Amino acid sequence: MNQAELTPVERPGNHYFLQEYKIEIEFCSRGCVVRVGCKSIPFESAEEAMAKINEYVKNPYEMQQYWRELLDPPHKSELTKTES
Repeated sequence: MNQAELTPVERPGNHYFLQEYKIEIEFCSRGCVVRVGCKSIPFESAEEAMAKINEYVKNPYEMQQYWRELLDPPHKSELTKTES
């Protein structure tokens, strides 16, 4: 059973998910880049970035799922389905 299949009661606490990835913030001349693990996410403003980071801290499991769907490329099997 993987983490996605666990119910909220069976799922580890937020601290477990927050320890899973290192978070870095790089402030740029315009906006900033937030790195979570190996992913880099650009934001137009520090305020926007901090809002997302706060959301991540409050709900790390749900936000990890959201960002994975947004940033991870589709699997090869998913590409084959859309081409058929």
